[in-house]
Amino acid sequence: MKILATYNIKGGVGKTATAVNLAYLAAQEGARTLVWDLDPQGAASFYFRIKPKVKGVKKLLEGKKPLDDVVKGTDFDQLDLVPADFSYRNMDLAMNDAKKPIRQLLKLLRPLSDEYDYLFLDCAPSISLVSENVFYAADALLVPMIPTTLSLRTYDQLVGYLGQSQIKHARVLPFFSMVDRRKRLHRDTVDDLPKTRQGILSTQIPYASQVELMGIHRSPMTSYAPGSPAGLAYQNLWREIKAAL
Repeated sequence: MKILATYNIKGGVGKTATAVNLAYLAAQEGARTLVWDLDPQGAASFYFRIKPKVKGVKKLLEGKKPLDDVVKGTDFDQLDLVPADFSYRNMDLAMNDAKKPIRQLLKLLRPLSDEYDYLFLDCAPSISLVSENVFYAADALLVPMIPTTLSLRTYDQLVGYLGQSQIKHARVLPFFSMVDRRKRLHRDTVDDLPKTRQGILSTQIPYASQVELMGIHRSPMTSYAPGSPAGLAYQNLWREIKAAL
């Protein structure tokens, strides 16, 4: 099972849209796919029309309840979801009580390794003990970046943090999202930044109304507008990520 985390310290950069659309594409290819909505806001759960049931994350972390017990099916074949739980806002505290706090997430995921081909972790915008668990568990961090100064600054913070930590195995796969080429800053950034930052994927996700309509359709955008510029971009992004893995 490949574990892919959509992550950025900054919010509003397209993490959930990335997780939901790529997971849908993986499932459409026949891969057994699971999304774990780790954000207490529950956007991925909302998009998949699954209502969260708040029962507490502490039981999961203490091993009193297997993760498989909270997996829900979606409307799409081969695609399941662990819905967000508002108690996830306290996940840091629950993890901190463990003997090996940065290994708690991976411990929960191991029993599912034979059931799924891909697991997407939709992460909250933060840097925390939960984030460290994600870094430790993930095979790759998918990092959407809006081509603006603050978004790039948080990417540099992430790279700097990982460089100083003992977590070295996760691939960092940054890419530009919500790109509006009508804006000069966006054009200059996407054209110039890859010259100074290595590893930025070539696919750019455009700013598009089809993505914003995910909240109305409550469905992956790649399911209702696959031929749109954004839909084609997500398909290209998924191919590029698979090649990188």
